[in-house]
This record gives sequence, structure tokens and C-alpha cells, in this order.
Amino acid sequence: MTTESPTRACGCPDFSRARLSRRRFLGTTAAGAGALVGAQLVGDAYLQVAYGGTPGGNVVVVLSLRGGADGLSIVVPRGADHDRLASYRPNIVVPERTLLGADQRFGLHPALGALLPMWNAGSFGAVHAVGLPAPNRSHFEAMEEMEDADPGSTARVGWINRMIGLDPAAAPQDAVTLGSTLLPTSMIGPAPALSAYQVSDFAVPDLGARQAVRRGSLDTMWQQDQSALGDGLRLALASTTALAPLVDDAANAVHLGAYPEGPLAQVLANTAALIRADVGTRVVAVDYGDWDMHEGVGGVDGGWMHDHLAHFAAALKAFFADLGPAASRVTVVTISEFGRRLEENGDGGVDHGYGNAMLLLGAGVAGGKVHGAWPGLADADLEDGDLAMRQDYRSVLWEVMSHRFPAISGSRARLFPGLAPEDVGAMT
Repeated sequence: MTTESPTRACGCPDFSRARLSRRRFLGTTAAGAGALVGAQLVGDAYLQVAYGGTPGGNVVVVLSLRGGADGLSIVVPRGADHDRLASYRPNIVVPERTLLGADQRFGLHPALGALLPMWNAGSFGAVHAVGLPAPNRSHFEAMEEMEDADPGSTARVGWINRMIGLDPAAAPQDAVTLGSTLLPTSMIGPAPALSAYQVSDFAVPDLGARQAVRRGSLDTMWQQDQSALGDGLRLALASTTALAPLVDDAANAVHLGAYPEGPLAQVLANTAALIRADVGTRVVAVDYGDWDMHEGVGGVDGGWMHDHLAHFAAALKAFFADLGPAASRVTVVTISEFGRRLEENGDGGVDHGYGNAMLLLGAGVAGGKVHGAWPGLADADLEDGDLAMRQDYRSVLWEVMSHRFPAISGSRARLFPGLAPEDVGAMT
């Protein structure tokens, strides 16, 4: 079963290049059938890993809304700014009377109704007017810049990799990408990381009737090899040992039937199984693409945006239910490379813009409201026809990571070089 939604033609050549570019930066070693471990093929340092992680530790799921999600349709301003938005978007604006949530300044798209109980309970919130330090409307460049999160640097080390690298005892399963065998740029670098379509792929291919003997031979063969390949393979083989109980029980552990049919079902079901297995995973990266809505956004009763958000909401509701008691240690944060233009185009869509919204759900979230300074939608407040940025997206990520992982609270400069963070207030 695929974990990617069918992609519509968006008329953006650089979006296709962005998809392909991730292969160019992939420095990984095969860990099994369909699984990859990125370890020591970028850089020379070898980290001796200690397996097992911290039982019961916190987990952050970074959910990338690739394609440039329209934050002004997801988290919609009320009042005078809604009137201004409606003047720019007469055919696709979300009517104010349909908005959900009690925030006086903003309301949620009605397709997010499945998550309204979390909003009302204070475990679902948002930050608006977020973005890169300077506008970048290229899918390729904006995605790379956002996932590197180190403006001006030429080093291919992503922000999640830098975070995991703060711990010299980090294991590959500390940072995991599911739904793809390609590590996102955020996880590329010298620290170990794993990627696979599903948890059952975290295994060495079937070695036949003498599995144990042949596996032992592999361990012996690579035990003394001090090359980058040897380092990576030892990490890979050790990871498959640590994850073996989950792999062996994957058919029972992955509750696919609990999720609505669609592109997030398998990847979130596998993410929940990995988190419940409690193998020390700290960050999981997941993609939910197809947000490049240059045409056919649709209305509140149906269409591209409605259907995409409805699946997002239903799938995340199922995810938190599937986690069971583990939900108390899981936080989800969304990112997208840019927002959309204020003004709709002639095809009922919106082109590439700037300021956007980030959604936060789960443990530690100060929910039930929209956080952050708001620039407004008056003509004088716009950035070349776009919603202006008031919160650097890295400030939101730093707030999430430092709250959920207090041990890194003194390492902001290493995780996000050059960032002078705003106090967003999105976490408790």
C-alpha cells in the first residue's frame, strides 16, 4: 500500500526537481529490504551507539505538508481581516460563519472538525504568520532551506540530525522517517537515522534456513572494518536487532484498520506502532504532500482543500487514539515550505506566497488558540502581496523541541545557528 497521495500537475517545474533532489543528498547504507540507515557516510566521525534509548521518553512527530499549504485557508482570520481576505478571494474564501474554535482572532477550516475536541481540550493549537527569514517561493530552495535550518551554511546537515547529534550515545532508531526510504534533508548528516516505508522493513532480508548462522557471519565480517561502510553496516545490523521484536509483531502492532482510508493511514499506523514499542525513538518525520493548489481549491463543502484537511484531521484523531497511553508523551508539529498568495488566481487556486500557519497537537501544547504576532492583511501590512512573516518557523520548532527535550535547552546555537528566537508561547 502506498503512503503517498496521487499528485496533481501543479505547473511548478521546481517542485518535481525538489522531489528528485532528495536522492542527491541521500548518504545512507542499506539496513534491509526497503529500509535504510543514514550513518557515517556524511562526515568521518564514528559515534559508538548505545541501544535502548530512554523508555517512556518524549517523541516529536514532524509532519511536513509538502507543496506549500495555504495557511489562510486552514487557520482563517476573523473580523476585518476576514473581510479583506474575502475581497481577495471571492470564490474560495472560507466563510466566517463556518469557522470552528473559540479563538476571537481566528477560526479553523470546518473540515478540521474531527480535531475540534482536541482544540477545545487545549491539546491542539496553531501559530500564524510563520516562515523563513526571507521569502523564497521556490519549492526546491524553500524545502532545502527549511530542513537545513542553517541560513548561509553550505553544510548538508539537517536540523533534526544536529539535534540527534547532540547525544553521543544516539542510536539510529532515535530519528526515523516512515513512509519513504529517502531521508529528508532535516535528517541528513553525521548522526545516525533510519528510514523505511513501514516498521516491518527494519529487518535484514531473509537469510534462509540458517538465518542465525548467516547473521552471525555478517556480524563477524564487519566487526573490525573501520571504513565508513563498515561503521554504517554495524549500525544497521545493530538497529535490526533492537527493532526485531517490533518487526516480528508488526502484523499485530500496526492497527491499519483503525485509520481512515487515504495517504496518511499506513504511515501514521506504523508511526504509532513504533512509538508504542518504546525503542528510544525521539523524532519521527512524516510527509503529507499534494498541497500545491494552484487551481481548484474548492469550497467548504468539498474539493481539494476540504478533502485534504478532512483526511488530515480524521487520520490524526485516529493516530492519537491508536497511541493509547503513549499519547501523553507525543507532540505533532506541522511545517510547510511557504504559504500562498493572498489573492486567488483565475483557476480557483492560489500561487506561492510567504507567511503561513503551523499546527501543533498533543502533549505539551498550549492549545485552543492561535499564537504569535499577527501582521494583518491591510495593503500596507503585506509582503509583496503575501501574508508577512512575524515568527521565524525555527522559533516554533525550538520551542517545541526544548520543551519536550529539556536536556537540549542550552544548545539552541548548535541546533538552530544564528536564531534569536521569539517567545511564541505555543508550549506549556
